[in-house]
Amino acid sequence: MDDKRNIIMAVLLTGIILFGWPLMMEQFFPDMANKNEAVEQAEVSTTDQVAGGKTAATVVAASGGTEISAAAASEKIRPLATVLRENPRILIETPRLKGSINLKGGRIDDLTLSDHSVDMSKNSEPVRLFAPSGTENSYFSRVGWAGDGVAVPDDNTIWSADRSKLTPETPVTLSWSNETGQIYAIKLSIDDDYLITSEQSVTNRGENPIALKPYGLINRKRDLKNIPPSEASTWTIHSGPVGVYEGAANYDVDYKNLAGAEPGFFARMFGTSAVAGTNSYDTDVSWLGFTDKYWLSALIPDNISQVDAKFRSGGGDIFQAEIAKKNAQIIAPGQQLKTTTRLFAGAKENAVLVKYQEGLGVINLDRAIDWGWFYWFEKPLFYLLNWLFNLVGNFGVAIILMTFIVRGIMFPIAQKQFASMAQMRAVQPKMKAIQAKHKDDKQQQQQEIMKLYKDEKVNPLAGCLPIFLQIPIFFALYKVLMLSIEMRHQPFILWIKDLSAPDPLTPVNLFGLLPFDPPSFLAVGILPILMGITMHLQFKLNPAPMDPMQKQIFSIMPWILVFIMAPFAAGLQLYWTISNTLTILQQKWLYSRHPQMKEMMAQEAEEKARKAAADKAEA
Repeated sequence: MDDKRNIIMAVLLTGIILFGWPLMMEQFFPDMANKNEAVEQAEVSTTDQVAGGKTAATVVAASGGTEISAAAASEKIRPLATVLRENPRILIETPRLKGSINLKGGRIDDLTLSDHSVDMSKNSEPVRLFAPSGTENSYFSRVGWAGDGVAVPDDNTIWSADRSKLTPETPVTLSWSNETGQIYAIKLSIDDDYLITSEQSVTNRGENPIALKPYGLINRKRDLKNIPPSEASTWTIHSGPVGVYEGAANYDVDYKNLAGAEPGFFARMFGTSAVAGTNSYDTDVSWLGFTDKYWLSALIPDNISQVDAKFRSGGGDIFQAEIAKKNAQIIAPGQQLKTTTRLFAGAKENAVLVKYQEGLGVINLDRAIDWGWFYWFEKPLFYLLNWLFNLVGNFGVAIILMTFIVRGIMFPIAQKQFASMAQMRAVQPKMKAIQAKHKDDKQQQQQEIMKLYKDEKVNPLAGCLPIFLQIPIFFALYKVLMLSIEMRHQPFILWIKDLSAPDPLTPVNLFGLLPFDPPSFLAVGILPILMGITMHLQFKLNPAPMDPMQKQIFSIMPWILVFIMAPFAAGLQLYWTISNTLTILQQKWLYSRHPQMKEMMAQEAEEKARKAAADKAEA
């Protein structure tokens, strides 16, 4: 009866995998459902809206930040080149960033990443992170002041600049003054990587004291109906609002929650759904911003205990991250107020994130990479993989070497698993005898079997341990290979030009000879096919299941996994294929150490053949 129940469960599980996997891929792994690498750039919009006769930048919200409006969504979209020519600009030029600062509003709204291209074509453009308001993919950041009873610079202010170009060697100071004697200045400096520092100052040369709240914001637009699969947030890879509060990374907020959409299944199950419209934080805000799979924009305050922070939705697919001083700062006549805010805008390269985390004391900035549950294990794996890559210069070769190391570490455990399998196989005749003797008394049967295990010194759970250990290892490798921008656009050999994308060569269209692209569920590349073959050979070396139905299920499982793994990154497929190959070699060696196992399998095969022949003769 137990065997039949196991068969039914296995059949149901197989059916779920066969028919439910496409739905799961679309729901949880949309970033792998599309074979072509999409541009991981932000889609954002403007806050230039009027509220009660003032621009939105001058209206003080409850937390001291700025207000945004859905009306920005109706702004006419214009070509990027046209918008960039509309207002005076300060150029940005560093070894890794290119762009400009809009003097209207003092916005950092034009940034491209020199080291990262959109695709692997020869003339591919660099990835664009920021784009000005009024363009299709607008995304920008700025700092300012909010206050009542005093004129402050707003989105329409035209700033003056002391230089025409911002470089690591030449900071730029923006300045503007009002008619009542307040002088505002923003000194902008930039380093060789992705950090822009804004030193805000306001000098009160008026006759009366004033009260101001310095703030910083990042504003973007996300068309929630047209987010490319490679940029969508999943339960394994977060994309959207992100930050660190009270020393811990928070991935619970997403665009759909902020926009008021119904929280997903996992959000409801684990209670992680955000509050529609706004999410506020007021305790030790280390940084916050927006993340994509590979890119990040984040505001970093100078004093984490003195700021309020929030994510907000203004409707119309407009989203904003902002920080502001907790309390308005009083500036007496003749006094000056200074505030420093940093902006990270660039690629989520682990070495760069760790450099800022350790050098500037930015708490958990490396958690902008959604390492997940096995952070403690994934980071060492990443460092090992990156070290191997720097050693050999080929990411595919580094994955192969890492596979050898991981399998080498697991080898003693595999030996114990194999020995346990041999012991279990040896006592099976005695177990069958006990089951036949006590077939009507299940309690007595279980007691006799447990006594048998004790007498024979057999641990029935010992064979399961390596399987449970391999689950976090495989998941950690999946996260490392999927999240590492270091692997993005890295070639292996021959047709594998990008290990972060699925294997592009498939026999369905005769390896590209036929002029059509097969559907994603049929686009099975060479690497997943090799993975299926090696897994089939690995299963052939294992002891065959006692039940014929179970045997058939195990025989088709490798080919099911071929279709399951086809949309994954080629780097992960390469790891699994090499791991299977090493397992086959390891099993052959272990069979030589346990000849009784091989002999028992041969005897069982001979008995089954005789039984099949007898059944056929009777028929």
